[in-house]
Amino acid sequence: MSKRLSTALALTLLGFSPSAHAASFPCDKAEAPDEKAICAHLPLNDRDVEMATRFEILKAVLPMGGQTKLREDQEAWLKERRTCGADVACLTATYDARLKVLRAVLSEFAKQGPQ
Repeated sequence: MSKRLSTALALTLLGFSPSAHAASFPCDKAEAPDEKAICAHLPLNDRDVEMATRFEILKAVLPMGGQTKLREDQEAWLKERRTCGADVACLTATYDARLKVLRAVLSEFAKQGPQ
């Protein structure tokens, strides 16, 4: 793992409190059905936190063009997630697909070595 990636990972993880099982958005302000379902189901909440963590790491280490694509893909994914409403199975599948992509991008970036 490159030093830059290690540093980004450490800084990102420090930003998340391990004692709080909070989603990447404030659950007390959740209004949309998908957000309420994520806050109500710990496995979805955990996926949301992992997704947000990986997204922030990638945002910190990808070059400018990669950051733009990452943001565009994330916005498209959020729209897709919203279509699930409160359907936990749909949300789980949507998160699993997004996490697979983010894990692959992060893994590929790590293979590139020091930047």
